[in-house]
Amino acid sequence: MDSKIHLYKMSLDERRKNIKELTNLTDEEIAYYNGNLTNIADKMVENVIGTYELPLGIATNFLINGNDYLIPMATEEASVIAAASNAAKMARVKGGFITHTDEPVMIGQIQVINLDDVEIAQIKILKYRKEIIEMANACDATLVKFGGGCKDIEVRKISDNILVVHLLVDCRDAMGANAVNTMTERVKEKIKEITGGDVLLKIISNLAIYRKAYSYAIFDKDTLGGESVVDKILTAYKFAVSDIFRCATHNKGIMNGIDALIIATGNDFRAVEAGAHSYAAMHGYIPLTHYSKDKDGNLVGSIEIPMAVGIIGGATKVHPQARTNLKILNVKSAGELAEVAASLGLAQNLAALKALSTEGIQRGHMELHARNIAISAGVPAETTTRVAEIMIKDRKINMDYAKEIFEKIR
Repeated sequence: MDSKIHLYKMSLDERRKNIKELTNLTDEEIAYYNGNLTNIADKMVENVIGTYELPLGIATNFLINGNDYLIPMATEEASVIAAASNAAKMARVKGGFITHTDEPVMIGQIQVINLDDVEIAQIKILKYRKEIIEMANACDATLVKFGGGCKDIEVRKISDNILVVHLLVDCRDAMGANAVNTMTERVKEKIKEITGGDVLLKIISNLAIYRKAYSYAIFDKDTLGGESVVDKILTAYKFAVSDIFRCATHNKGIMNGIDALIIATGNDFRAVEAGAHSYAAMHGYIPLTHYSKDKDGNLVGSIEIPMAVGIIGGATKVHPQARTNLKILNVKSAGELAEVAASLGLAQNLAALKALSTEGIQRGHMELHARNIAISAGVPAETTTRVAEIMIKDRKINMDYAKEIFEKIR
């Protein structure tokens, strides 16, 4: 499959036809994109009255570990998909993105309170480490069969009479929340018996420090616009390193891409967001990406980010669009999905830094913004592009002017 397809030049029907052929979707699968999934939604959450849809687009040009990917993205924000695709195209010049992931290990936390001696309780828990692990793994024979399950425990002192036990659970191709939470519930009585304290909270942690994804790319200086542009991007990056207000927006830009993919694949974007920002704040709030210049003056970019995602279970199993989006993406494991997500985040961030340090962020947004204004003004779909072009040319982008233009050209 070649991801260098020019979808933006096609009509909606042409895009669907090309994606269907490229990814071997069935007629039923492509039909899911027509919406009307209320009956399925009614089985997913409470008090359903309908569904709320986001635009779903495809990011192109991604070459990751030598393989081409078409990346489904669900987002309402203009220019995000185009920007990611453009950055991925620039990364291809030097071989695309190189990635790897940690093992899919999540942390299950068990809070133990009202302890007489925290240090003694810690020692006792570690003494019964093997028994606690076996008890946890008795919850999920299938996960253990496929090489997952509770692999180890950690114990941390929180205060003079409180400690926390961490179950380290290999979740394989699942995000793992249900498995981890079940294990923490299963071992609570044993931990209470061992420590003599009371067990309060038993819950997964979304700070997935043992389940990180990494991506790296070299961006050719000439493709970016010259070494002066590289220097401007590095200066913009250093701003995020040294200023928390800028860093918040820097990391938000990374998540623009990652969240869109996480939503499209039916994963928990709130969990990924929580993990990303918590990880960024572990040693003072810092950027999740890093940039430098190599000896030839090219820009070297990398990202390191917790990525708790799955390709089995949850909405990835029951939501037909999520299943179909995973088929388009063609990933074979949760780790591969995490690597694609990290690469997408790096591409999104590079695109934003380049725009901000050169022509400014608004230029890329303006065309889609003008079209949205035209639509809001009641301009028919076949005329919105023409009305938007006139508004941009005249530098008057508002609903009243859109209506005025439409009255003149209709």
